[in-house]
Amino acid sequence: MANIVVLGSGMAGFGAAYRLGAEGIRPVLYEKSPYYGGHTASFRDEKGFLFDLGPHISFTKDTRIQDLLAGYVDQKYESVQINLSNYWRGIRITHPAQLHLNVLPKDLIVEIIADFVKEHSIQREVKNYEDWLVASYGRKFAELFPMTYTRKYHLTNASNMSTDWLGPRMYRPSLEELLRGALAPWKPETHYITNFRYPSQGGFISYLHELPKLADIKLNHEVKAIDPRERTLHFTNGQTTRYDGLVSSVALPDLLPMIAGAPRDVVDASQKLACSTCVLVNVGVDRADLSESQMTYFYDEDISFTRLSFPHMLAASNVPPGCGSIQAEVYFSSKYRPLMQAPEHLIDPVINDLRRSGILRETDKILTRGARVVRYANVIFDLDRSAALKTVHGYLDDIGIAYCGRYGDWGYMWTDESFISGERAAEKTLSAAHA
Repeated sequence: MANIVVLGSGMAGFGAAYRLGAEGIRPVLYEKSPYYGGHTASFRDEKGFLFDLGPHISFTKDTRIQDLLAGYVDQKYESVQINLSNYWRGIRITHPAQLHLNVLPKDLIVEIIADFVKEHSIQREVKNYEDWLVASYGRKFAELFPMTYTRKYHLTNASNMSTDWLGPRMYRPSLEELLRGALAPWKPETHYITNFRYPSQGGFISYLHELPKLADIKLNHEVKAIDPRERTLHFTNGQTTRYDGLVSSVALPDLLPMIAGAPRDVVDASQKLACSTCVLVNVGVDRADLSESQMTYFYDEDISFTRLSFPHMLAASNVPPGCGSIQAEVYFSSKYRPLMQAPEHLIDPVINDLRRSGILRETDKILTRGARVVRYANVIFDLDRSAALKTVHGYLDDIGIAYCGRYGDWGYMWTDESFISGERAAEKTLSAAHA
């Protein structure tokens, strides 16, 4: 079975091509964009500033993936100690905030601790993410910090979210840890990221530079229809092709309506899957000392962006000498908060908020500015997800389409997890061939 087709050329498609290559199979990989890389693509503008499609870093502890990625950039990568921070009402708080309360007003610290103690004296039934947050931190902290951030990042209320996505992402402190961080600064090593790697040259896409050696890549090929009985793909450019095995990283809400004969209830289920859309506002300035942290989370709902990252702190080659760069994330969702304006209209509000929050000075010279839309950004784990996903995945399993990646598995995946997801999908396709 040599004719295996992979849809999508991001990290999951890369993983699928890598696994198939181990079996001596060179797949055909179709990509709708005029470039490969999907969400791992990087772009350098005419002023010399490089921005990825989102704050991509590799912090996997899987040594196999570490070695693979390092080999693909000839061992030329930066190894960076992570430094994360939070911004709340003009106060900068070391991340995670629950372990560094000492910078908050004293009355508020007392209230947070009292709530924490009260909550841990009762047994709360956890039905959703809000219940989990209150049970973990007490209501006062939960409402001021993670529940507010949820509305900015996930675009819905915590009461409308499951806890399926949590994993190690939210640290639950003991009373001793909470008190210690409330009394004085300290440096606990509790975050799931301690350090990360990033290519020294060329941005995050450099990790995928070997992909053309593993697959025949067909750019500008957007699928418009799939016939699973005839095993044919039809593209918007008029071309048609057959496949013996199909691996797809296409987002499920786009994939299911393309499939000939897909039952109405399955298509409807795919449309219940929620995901955020991110407008990335990229700014380059004539100063590098913009931040001590590579990433900062913003809780204030009157600030347009949810998170900032600073690409020049990942690799010096991302900016011209002596310059700095900022990438602001502004979130929307077709289900909960639709994007109703041109992305360019968000640039000035973001720059104003950068000045208001002290990131930019009035004297800073802005050398470049721009906005990009990432239609599929983060999966929203709302209460519709689980049942809808079971329906969609069950149907795809029945018709032999192997799904992968953040938007095929419809999960909260990091770089290594997306790569491994692609490997698993390829393995599934290979196993079907030998059945």
